[in-house]
This record gives sequence, structure tokens and C-alpha cells, in this order.
Amino acid sequence: MTFKPRLADRSFAAHRSFAADTSFIAGCMIALCLVAEPADAQDALSVPSSAGALAVETVATGLENPWSLAFLPDGRMLVSERPGRLRIVSRNGTVSAPVDGLPPVFARGQGGLLDIALAPDFESSRLVFFAYAEPREGISGTNVARARLVEEAGTARLDKVDIIFRQQPSAGGASHYGARLVFDRDGALFVTLGDRFSLRDKAQDLSTHLGKIVRILPDGTVPANNPFRAAGSARPEIWSYGHRNIQGAALDPVTGRLWTVEHGARGGDELNHPEAGKNYGWPVISYGRDYGGAAIGEDTAKPGMEQPVKYWDPSIAPSGLALYTGDLMPAWKGNLFVGALAGGRLVRLKLDAAGSEVVEEEALLTELKERIRDVRQGPDGALWLLTDSAQGRLLRLAPPE
Repeated sequence: MTFKPRLADRSFAAHRSFAADTSFIAGCMIALCLVAEPADAQDALSVPSSAGALAVETVATGLENPWSLAFLPDGRMLVSERPGRLRIVSRNGTVSAPVDGLPPVFARGQGGLLDIALAPDFESSRLVFFAYAEPREGISGTNVARARLVEEAGTARLDKVDIIFRQQPSAGGASHYGARLVFDRDGALFVTLGDRFSLRDKAQDLSTHLGKIVRILPDGTVPANNPFRAAGSARPEIWSYGHRNIQGAALDPVTGRLWTVEHGARGGDELNHPEAGKNYGWPVISYGRDYGGAAIGEDTAKPGMEQPVKYWDPSIAPSGLALYTGDLMPAWKGNLFVGALAGGRLVRLKLDAAGSEVVEEEALLTELKERIRDVRQGPDGALWLLTDSAQGRLLRLAPPE
């Protein structure tokens, strides 16, 4: 078997992906009200790109460590805040009070309220799926729950909250929860799960959920065609394994291919397209090193373990991933966009004609010098971004009107 090292980028500053972000559970759940003023048009900024000048519009401000964004059918957005709040944001930037009905959240370090995704049939079911760190008697773990979004009389709440998945085992510390949610074309749900940092060797242990991607049905049951469903001691939910901390995931709607980006340690961030039953190597193989400089695992390659499509060294700390399919920026159709927490930028990746190799990379929005936590393609064809800070922003990136 011949191993081919994939494209590495050495232009970004290193990061410590396990570093805790300070946060706290704030505020009580109250009736719907305005908590942030719509951003003024003068906040728009012109930035250069390979597709020409683009306008960065600040749509909303005052979001505390926003983590995820999902578009409602009417153009409004659900935005999660890591301290444990869910907001509804209008297109003109009006931010609601917290949506009521969330379960208790472990809001420490990297833990909190994380990804959100609408059910494929949301217009009829009103079901919202969300991932979060659950407090478990002094320790914590990643959960996935679903609930019905109810809006009436000027208020919003989550009704009939049902926990459909609990990562096992629980772990101490407050790092590496993973927690991106992506529905596939069959209606099954991919969930990315971190190795929880202190238990990284468990990423190779199929009897645990640590360092895995799992695939479940919307009610939490296991699809019949999962690769380890009949594999004895293996957890039947597992789709792929040997991952460190995946914080970006997106589905190609044409091919059905799942794309992910995951944090390495000191270097070794990866872009992958995880396939059923395959082993992506962590922590046996890695292009990164431990934070003290020591080597990780055995080497950068080993038979039976997959190579990344691309890796970054130094790290960019990737979080958020979108595959662009819109018409607003046609030169970028089919490109991947990755949020970068280290170095403050949005990274564009052009794929080859087969859609399996990175042939071009571009750093965007370096002028902002902000951590990009999430990136989504909006129904308008623009790219929508969340910046990760105590005063986070919702941004829209598109050609100037």
C-alpha cells in the first residue's frame, strides 16, 4: 500500500484547540423582546477576493459566543449561543430573547449549546435538532435532542424535548465535544463526536462513541445499513472512527458525500470525507505534534488507516464548513468554505473535477481579525458567518449590490 501525503498549508498561526473559552449561563428565559439593535448599513465593509470585491455586512451584534446557525423557511435564523441560549434573528438583525425550553447545559470551556439543524420536513413537523454538552454528576458528554419549535403570542419555546442520543462514556474536563449535525439524503443524521481530549486513545475503541462520527435516525434508532450494526461489541451507531474533534461538517447534495474538518493538536488539522466503517487514524497517526512538541502516535501513515484529503500545519483551528452550491458567486460553486478560529479568517478550498483533491486555497476576511465559528450558505446564495467572541456578530458575505 502506497501512502501519499496530502497538501499541507504552513501559512497560519498555531493554536491550542483544547484551550477553554470562558463563559457562563446568563439571563433567565423571558418573553420575546429585542436585545440587539439591527446593524446599520454603514457597518458594511468591502474586502478583496479572487472573485472580486465582496461586501461584508454586519447583520446582528451582541451574540455571546454564537456557535451555530440554521435558516428558517421564512428567512429568519436560529442561532445558538454556547452559554446555553437559542435566539431567533430576523433578516434585519433583530435578535429575540432566549427561546424557552432548553434542557440544562454544561457551559464550561468548549462545552455548551452547540450545533442546531432543522428536520428535513421542518415546515410540517417544526422539529429542531440540537447538540449540547450535558452535565452528568460533575462530568459531561455530548447529547443530541430534538424538540418542536412553537411560536405563538409573541413568544417562542421548544416543546416536547426528547434526547435521542447520549455519547458514552462521559468524561471529565471541558474539551472536544465535536457536535456538528448533518442530515444525509436518506434522512439519517450524522453526529460528530470529539475524543474529549483526556481519553484520546478511545478514538480507536469501537465500544465507545469517543472520537467517532455516528449515524442515527431522527428518533435515535440505528439505520439498518450502518457499517458496525452487526459487529459484536462495536457501537452500532458508529459510521467512522479515529477522529480527534470534528467541528465542521457538510453534505454534498449532488453526490451525498460527507465532508468534515477536524482539529489536530499542534498542527495536523484535517479535511476528510469520512466513509462508512473507515479508520481515520487518530491518535495512532497524525501530522500534528503534542502541545509540548512530542510526537503523537506512531507516524503519519499506517496500513488500514485513511489519509486526510488535506492537512494544515500550523493549525487554523477549523470550525464550521459549507459546500457552496449557489448562483450568487458562480466562480466559487463547488468550493468548500472553512471557518478558522486561529488566525481570524475564512478559508476557501477549490476541489478538482472529481471533487476529491484540494487544488487551490484562499484566505478571506483576514481584515476582520475575528474567530470564525460557523459558516453557512443562505437561501439568498450569500455566505453567512458567526464570529466567536463575547460580543459575537452575524455577518453576510456577498458581492456588493
